[in-house]
Amino acid sequence: MSRKAREDEIMRDILVRVGESEHVNQRTLAKEMGIALGMTNTYVRRCVRKGLIKISEIPPNRYAYYLTPQGFTEKTRLTAQYLSDSLTFFRRSRSQYTEIYELCTASGWRHLALAGVGELAEIAILSAREHDVVLQGVIARAEIGKTIFGLTVVSGLGALERPDAVILTDLQEPQAVYDDLIKHMPPARVLTPKLLGIERSSDDVQ
Repeated sequence: MSRKAREDEIMRDILVRVGESEHVNQRTLAKEMGIALGMTNTYVRRCVRKGLIKISEIPPNRYAYYLTPQGFTEKTRLTAQYLSDSLTFFRRSRSQYTEIYELCTASGWRHLALAGVGELAEIAILSAREHDVVLQGVIARAEIGKTIFGLTVVSGLGALERPDAVILTDLQEPQAVYDDLIKHMPPARVLTPKLLGIERSSDDVQ
């Protein structure tokens, strides 16, 4: 995610939460959004400077936050932009995983594993249902024991029957996950969608 996209996401989340309740405070915002209190303060102040939020003091030493008309307009714009970007991301991801599954089918690689949890893994699982492939599980050390759409999350390749290929679905550290996987499998059998921007050596031909 680009810096601009992240900033828009934070601004949108603040405007949405302020629009839902005037009793929200910065500490609550920080906790709900998973960001530092100092960062929350910076963005709230930015919203105030831009005329998106108005702050009223409620004794004793308490504050109420309100969206201004301009704030409502900006919240709507950022939400629409987010939905549009999300739909574009979904379509792009689904198309690229479809290409990967078609490659697997053509290569006779039917038993597959995913590497990485999150939104990409969910899209890859949904896309797999349209192809003659079997997903054995999802590799993600930090989420061991959980399930995603019925697939068990495991610690590594050793926890699965040897898959024919592994498909990268990690959005957080895709390059690091890829680099680790090719220590255990031929690079040509570690398949990656173009959107992840994985750097392969000249020998790592997919």
